[in-house]
Amino acid sequence: MILSSGTKRPKIHSSAYVAPTAIVSGEVTIGADCAILHGAVVTAEGAPVTIGAQSVVMEHAVVKASGGSVLQYPLSIGERCIVGPHAYVVGATIGDGCFVAAGAKICNGATLEAGSGVALGGIVHVKTRLPAGASVPMQHIAYGDPATIAPPGKAPEIAAKLDFYADVFNLEAGDDVRARAAETYAKFLRKAHAQDTVLEEHRNLKPPPRRSGEEPPPTQQTQVDKVVDVMMLELEEMEHRRQQAIKRQKGG
Repeated sequence: MILSSGTKRPKIHSSAYVAPTAIVSGEVTIGADCAILHGAVVTAEGAPVTIGAQSVVMEHAVVKASGGSVLQYPLSIGERCIVGPHAYVVGATIGDGCFVAAGAKICNGATLEAGSGVALGGIVHVKTRLPAGASVPMQHIAYGDPATIAPPGKAPEIAAKLDFYADVFNLEAGDDVRARAAETYAKFLRKAHAQDTVLEEHRNLKPPPRRSGEEPPPTQQTQVDKVVDVMMLELEEMEHRRQQAIKRQKGG
């Protein structure tokens, strides 16, 4: 479904694929040869969204920008990036050739420099900068500029160092800050979407046939191989730790 938001409407390259069940709303620009798959949500709420050429937003991922009168969080995704299923990317800057795995979360003001990656369930927190080529392991948390990588058990310690509600909602901390955030955000969203209008569906064009003997660009294959290698190493490390824990338990 393609929607305008007030006077803002999506600009989708004619070669891009947008699934019929995807939602693209507002000031969104989708580059050449992109693929927006079923159930994905791409929405600009007060700030623009830009997705570079040959990038993929997979099933049920949410990528969005957010911008009120005080804070502006546009979203920029570079060329040849993958945003995995059920990932959540809001108000961030994603460099070229990045990989955001299934279930990962990239928060407002975060930056992923070129060629970096976030594995399954990883988090890149508010205003964090992940250097070029760096990787956040599965379920780990990146925070700070430059990023420090911490295991899930450090989440309370990290939260204490952040001023999340001030950075995201422009609200001072307090006992009722969560309720005030909901009230403020609901008001903003009602205003942002008050004039949403369904437009005609994007016409998906069949890509030209590949010429005989033609292969995908080597850079693409290399990037995919690197991502797979990193994920396999992380899985092997987790299994090694599990086996060591079992041995210690039996020894006790």
